[in-house]
Amino acid sequence: MGLNVLDIAVIVLYLACVTTFGMRFRKQQSTIKGHFLAEKTIPWWAISLSIVAAETSTLTIISVPGMAYEKDFGFLQLVIGYLIGRVIISVLLIPHYFRGDLVTAYQLIERRFGQRLRPLTAGLFLITRAAAEGVSVFAVAIVVGIALSGLLGSFSDFGRDVTAIAIVTILTLLYTFKGGMAAVIWTDVVQLTVYVTGTLIGFVTILHLVPGGWHTVYSVASAAGKFRIFDFSWNFYATYTFWSGVIGGSFLTTASHGTDQLIVQRLLSARSERQSKVALLASGVMVLFQFSLFLMIGAMLFDLYRLVPPAVAFTRSDTIFPTFVVTRMPHGMSGLLISAILAAAMSSLSAALYSLSSTTIVDFYSRINPDASEKRRLFLSRAATVSWGVVLFALAIVARHGGKVLEVGLSIASVAYGSLLGVLTRKASESGSMVGMLCGFVLNIYLWQFTRVPFTWYVPMGSIATFVIGYGASFVLLRPATALPATISGAIGGIDAA
Repeated sequence: MGLNVLDIAVIVLYLACVTTFGMRFRKQQSTIKGHFLAEKTIPWWAISLSIVAAETSTLTIISVPGMAYEKDFGFLQLVIGYLIGRVIISVLLIPHYFRGDLVTAYQLIERRFGQRLRPLTAGLFLITRAAAEGVSVFAVAIVVGIALSGLLGSFSDFGRDVTAIAIVTILTLLYTFKGGMAAVIWTDVVQLTVYVTGTLIGFVTILHLVPGGWHTVYSVASAAGKFRIFDFSWNFYATYTFWSGVIGGSFLTTASHGTDQLIVQRLLSARSERQSKVALLASGVMVLFQFSLFLMIGAMLFDLYRLVPPAVAFTRSDTIFPTFVVTRMPHGMSGLLISAILAAAMSSLSAALYSLSSTTIVDFYSRINPDASEKRRLFLSRAATVSWGVVLFALAIVARHGGKVLEVGLSIASVAYGSLLGVLTRKASESGSMVGMLCGFVLNIYLWQFTRVPFTWYVPMGSIATFVIGYGASFVLLRPATALPATISGAIGGIDAA
């Protein structure tokens, strides 16, 4: 059993509808702020849902169920850290972003240190965000390759991957090119609704397919230890423990949601500082529910395939949920579930395109050409969006040879987050911070490529290294900086007890 004409029709209809919906927001924006921040008119609940959609790529939907299938619910320990990180950002960072007329996160760096560090942090973001998003876009090819294996049987694996990635990239570009941040956020809301609804339908379908229903699911999964969440062991090399989850997850979220333009751009689009905080905190509740749902899907699939083994053994956990959708879901529902997975891909891709574009124009072009007209900058911002779309397409093709897509994507992002977070210290000079940031970045690359240290520790270790080296280098270079308000320095990039 595979996809039939009805499923394909559902997928095509969805792609057409969501692209048309996004293009409804086309209007003549007159300023960069209006284009990238939607004139600060978006309500908190839409921003909250958009944050969740932006951080929930295809990686999440296909990889998280595979984690529970192979192991247990230990990933939720990282989510606990995600919640703590959101509280830290709401208290320490959001107030600073709403002081002044900021468009990107890296303008705060220039206000704190000076002009030299801002392009370094912005450039680091561009490189690592593009690389991580390339992995996310490639995940689309995994899903479409499984879904359309019958229809594209004459295509090589490479041909299927290129076709799938090209379709999603082009359609996403259609509405992000003209619609601005408003189109991105409101389309995120629709796409999140679609993929959560689709996943819930998948939940009900699996429950129906497992003989004995919930009673069997619970008893088999419990006996196999699938519902185990906490691991209080001190195994430093275990990816998901209570300590790596709470500490690493807190650092990771404080960096990803507090210094990454992907999320900061949404927070800055809120009507007020208070609504921005509410949006971020509410997104944490939704993320907890969402990851719990995806993990439950994985545990249920473990039960199903233990009782009714698959025709062909799975070679990678990322393919388990998409394979179920294509082979076991009723026709029509299969199309809806594939559409849901594509929805997550498009929302994540649109978020990346706009964050990369805004950073390129605001943090680089506008600094080089400060007298450029708004019309010129708007034109170039759209050109940058298309250019980054081409770059991400190419990186997605390169990412075909990676490992588990979720952990690869998180690892790439975490390599940069440590140095971006650790640079926000109280007494470091600009030159000292640049030295510390580069050292922290190099350390994380070493940890990623040459050690068994899991990605959950990259941000804490990179932040501490950046803080300590940057602080020490500042004394050596004897260039004190203007003090940043103590509220931000007490918890970011290592605690400054001085």
